[in-house]
Amino acid sequence: MAEPKVDVKPKQPKERKPKFATTSGIEVRTFYTPRDLEQSAYERDLGAPGEYPYTRGVQATMYRGRFWTMRQYAGFATAEESNRRYRYLLAQGQTGLSVAFDLPTQMGYDSDHPLATGEVGKVGVSIASLEDMETLFKDIPLDRVSTSMTINATAGILLAMYIAVAEKQGVNRGKLSGTIQNDILKEYSARGTYIFPPRPSLRLITDIFAFCARELPDWNTISISGYHMREAGSTAVQEVAFTLANGIEYVRAATKAGLDVDTFAPRLSFFFNAHNELFEEVAKFRAARRLWAKIMRERFGARHPRSLMLRFHTQTAGCTLTAQQPDNNVVRVTLQALAAVLGGTQSLHTNSRDEALALPSEASARLALRTQQVIAHESGVSDTVDPLAGSYYVETLTNEIERAAQAYIDRIEAMGGAAAAIERGFVQDEIHQSAYRYQKEIERGERVVVGVNQFAMEERPPEGLLKVDPTVQEAQISRLRRLRAERDNPAVQRALAELESAARGADNLMPPIVAAVREYATLGEIADRLRGVFGEYHPPAGL
Repeated sequence: MAEPKVDVKPKQPKERKPKFATTSGIEVRTFYTPRDLEQSAYERDLGAPGEYPYTRGVQATMYRGRFWTMRQYAGFATAEESNRRYRYLLAQGQTGLSVAFDLPTQMGYDSDHPLATGEVGKVGVSIASLEDMETLFKDIPLDRVSTSMTINATAGILLAMYIAVAEKQGVNRGKLSGTIQNDILKEYSARGTYIFPPRPSLRLITDIFAFCARELPDWNTISISGYHMREAGSTAVQEVAFTLANGIEYVRAATKAGLDVDTFAPRLSFFFNAHNELFEEVAKFRAARRLWAKIMRERFGARHPRSLMLRFHTQTAGCTLTAQQPDNNVVRVTLQALAAVLGGTQSLHTNSRDEALALPSEASARLALRTQQVIAHESGVSDTVDPLAGSYYVETLTNEIERAAQAYIDRIEAMGGAAAAIERGFVQDEIHQSAYRYQKEIERGERVVVGVNQFAMEERPPEGLLKVDPTVQEAQISRLRRLRAERDNPAVQRALAELESAARGADNLMPPIVAAVREYATLGEIADRLRGVFGEYHPPAGL
């Protein structure tokens, strides 16, 4: 077997000319001294872990008490196949589930809808009904597992299905713990899996806030996500700024709807990206915590300590993974995971080495989980809280990221808030420009991507990639047809009519959604009733 040929003349600049600046454009000086901090207005805010403004962490002991929740984002093909993967990962030491749904499920289409063709089970698991959800969580005790669901436009429907599955297991809904992403604003600016216009979407979100405050006290009602904006090309500063601006919009909408801030704010959570630049990422997480604490106390008058805490899940950066030399991705993910831990994350997903080529194989998912376990048990970085605190460089970066992010937030608020800024295209344009600048830096060799613009080599396609069976859609359609034939269809229609009536009025939408799900109304049928009332969102021309 011939050995791979190494390019002995890799494409590179004539001499090393790095920019010596972070991805956010913050200048990196040759070295740092106490003088860089002595004039800072932020130095006094360092504080202690577990104390306002939470720069050093939201818990006093952090990982000395317990490690972060180790999740592996998983879901593909049918509910049966995903259930097998979940039980495998739990057996390997994973401590929480993180569910990926396919695009039809995210967009509110059943698997037999024409727009679902070719997408069923491809980027996540296909869920059309309570029956699918029952299969997905078969033999998984929902009162002992925390479940995160990456779902937005149809978040209320999937949460209702989860509640109904728990009830069938004999689990009281008040004992359920987990998170729904439920962050629609970033869909308009960075991702695109929206259904309804912003105003009814915000109503759905605030209805979930109110419902869970009463019924699911341990459930995180939203995961305000900067991850996807970073994947789309934002800088670290923009990721913090746009995420917190969206958070302000959600809190403002909920308080306008009559909710007391301290009744729902303790269950808000966030979702960030962990990129390659170790120190900038650590500083980003610290700055975000401090900013959010100030926003909640000073802008919204929150008093409950948990209302002030920015608790967040982190996922390593999918956009940094390369199809070339995929083993290099193991190193990238390790650095990114380390940044998340040093930055004080509450929950972590590590990407798999082969994700630039396919859905992760079982072996790759296991290695990604082992990466977290090695950091937790062997590196020593979890033995003390915020180990980089006091570093002249890290503290200066933390201050500068906070300052720059606050400037963005001020600009967005001057436009009328995050929703207005998105409608104007401001957020989208800022992300697009940042993505373009970053790509040009790679093309000019100012930023090296190992194995891509330097140190490239001829390669064979790796073996063992996961492939989704193309017959999955046919199987799901057959299952759906059988369900529709066997269920109590008059009861389904009554439940859907009650949901439509509630949507036309002002009642909380979660109870009728739960009632419809219990009768085995499908996700597409529920979403269609809401489409009929709320309409569908279409982005402005040019965005």
